[in-house]
Amino acid sequence: MKMLEGISMDLTEDNLNKLKEIFPEVFEEGKIDFEKLRLILGDNIEDKEERYEFTWNGKQDAIRIAQTSSTGTLRPDKESSKNWDDTDNLYIEGDNLEVLKLLQKSYFGKVKMIYIDPPYNTGKDFVYKDNFRDNIANYKEITKQSTKANPETNGRYHTDWLNMMYPRFKIGRNLLTDDGIMIISIDDNEISNVLKICNEIFGETNVETMIWRKCGDGRDGKMKNTATFRTDHEYLVFCYKKQKKLNKVLEYPEFKNEYSNLDGDPRGNYKAGSISRKEGDSNSSHRNYYSVKSPSGKIFTRQFDVSEEEFKKLDLDNRIYWGKDGEGVPAIKIFLNEKREVTPYSILLNKGTTTDGKKELNELFDNEIFENPKPIELLKTLIQISTSESDLIIDFFSGSSTTAHAVMILNKESCTNRRYIMVQLPELSQEKSEAYKSGYKNICEIGKERLRRAGDRIISENQNKEEIEKLDIGFKVFKLDSSNLKSWDSSIDDLEQNILEMETNLKKDRSKEDLLYEILLKSGVELTAKIEEIKVGYNTLYNIGEGALLACLDDKITQDVIDEIPKHKSKHMDSKVIFKEAGFMSDAAKINAIQNLKQFEIEDVRSV
Repeated sequence: MKMLEGISMDLTEDNLNKLKEIFPEVFEEGKIDFEKLRLILGDNIEDKEERYEFTWNGKQDAIRIAQTSSTGTLRPDKESSKNWDDTDNLYIEGDNLEVLKLLQKSYFGKVKMIYIDPPYNTGKDFVYKDNFRDNIANYKEITKQSTKANPETNGRYHTDWLNMMYPRFKIGRNLLTDDGIMIISIDDNEISNVLKICNEIFGETNVETMIWRKCGDGRDGKMKNTATFRTDHEYLVFCYKKQKKLNKVLEYPEFKNEYSNLDGDPRGNYKAGSISRKEGDSNSSHRNYYSVKSPSGKIFTRQFDVSEEEFKKLDLDNRIYWGKDGEGVPAIKIFLNEKREVTPYSILLNKGTTTDGKKELNELFDNEIFENPKPIELLKTLIQISTSESDLIIDFFSGSSTTAHAVMILNKESCTNRRYIMVQLPELSQEKSEAYKSGYKNICEIGKERLRRAGDRIISENQNKEEIEKLDIGFKVFKLDSSNLKSWDSSIDDLEQNILEMETNLKKDRSKEDLLYEILLKSGVELTAKIEEIKVGYNTLYNIGEGALLACLDDKITQDVIDEIPKHKSKHMDSKVIFKEAGFMSDAAKINAIQNLKQFEIEDVRSV
């Protein structure tokens, strides 16, 4: 019986396997023959000493730490969760670097959108150094401090920030679907470095920038004045995994005082908008190049914005305007009171301001407990253009949880079921802050309480019982910690001697449930998977994901459990079975269990 691996996904091994699929001939006895690889790549190798590159002190360590696995785990915290049994949302407390590593197996390639609002490196932000040897111990030490600013007087001001951001961006990319998007909020302090990081990790052709006007009319008191400008904008950097794709948005047109109803259309006033163009005969080879006949019989041969079939449908619906005499160039009617699909603009206007974000949070808490939260309208817009109705969204610098709040509101407004994962370091509140005085000792307490209050408000304001039943306003809380098993915890000294002396390798302060969720993480099962507890005598059999994973973590496993397992095997995939190593009375009992399960085509049987 194989032991279940106690580490997160090995990203180096995954990269090697991908390379092996493309260039199997460059591998000799498991190692890469770089000379052969250079030969295959031909002229596409840069070997000049002087070349363009983006580097800084510590970059190599930042790359290495992004590749290392984690032996940690995420422990369930039902007490601070909401609707634990019915929710598909997650709130995770911990260092996002380690959390992202731990999520790799279960969520690799499953996330449609990542939005982050990281430290802007203004000199007062919480920026800290990762520990290459033991980042979980480093995380616990960091979270005991009330502040860890990165002042401009620090000689490694930009370097420390880059070393923190680079591995998180790199690992985050792995979680995205092929058409997934990472969106990063940032200002002028680090925009140039963010673009360089993203160009390197995602590729220059997959990075675009949007500008968000954050101060509205400039009278909200949040505008930053420089020696030259009154700065009322921030940046949104869009990074695409493979495919550049954004959803169009529905908006009411804003052509003020330009509407009329030239043909008495019962739908009201409209503006005649362009639907075609004529630029010469070269257009004949383009898609949607065809001829149409006006009501007066005049022929127009042009390149259209829609297919010929779609044009005919629009014309039948009286949405094509042919001019006063019925023989003008065809145009599409844009009605004043009808939303239309619009490609997103690179400048976001009227999508909330910094003052809006603060007002929204203050109103929810009746107090000013968080500085500069993003407005809900901004996040709703980003989610709408980036995701579809059941997509998964991650924010691993989640702050006050605006992203999750926006997801819930959008689900209510559009009857969708988008899901979220929020990740936040539990930074301590300053003792003089309103948050601390109000009882919120760290930022995670603020984020979780916001989600509780926001969910309750959404329900209270919704009178439709059917919609209320479908809304997911809950979230499961998990907290980063060292492994539940001594044999998996790399921080334990003299491990071999400890194993020999102990009756069980489960730590004293850990429960079966703690271990169960660690098994889910390290087996590649989502943390929100449905778990059924099946009582078999005095044993408990856990059925996770309708038979995808079956586990018994008792100390004395009976034959009845072995006989029960095949009844619950998955109908759609190969089932994986996990036992506790100490659960078998003898090696013979263990071998017998494996052979019994093989008779039912259950081959993947492991122990912890």
